[in-house]
Amino acid sequence: MSSREQYQVPNSQGFTTGASNNDSNSGGNSVMWYTCGDCAVRVPLEKGAPIRCQKCGARVLYKERTKRMVQFEAR
Repeated sequence: MSSREQYQVPNSQGFTTGASNNDSNSGGNSVMWYTCGDCAVRVPLEKGAPIRCQKCGARVLYKERTKRMVQFEAR
């Protein structure tokens, strides 16, 4: 598999160069960004954090779409 086709783990700064078999985010302080369904504010959430908007308190958060190109091969 070429390096272009390897899974790239997203992080808050962009993308890493390639994937490894171990989880590189488990030891660090990984943050995922979500969008509030009520006020449309970007909300950073860490693993185990309560799912709630920090501005309005709403509990409906949408995960942002990846910026990595996703392409499927149809048969």
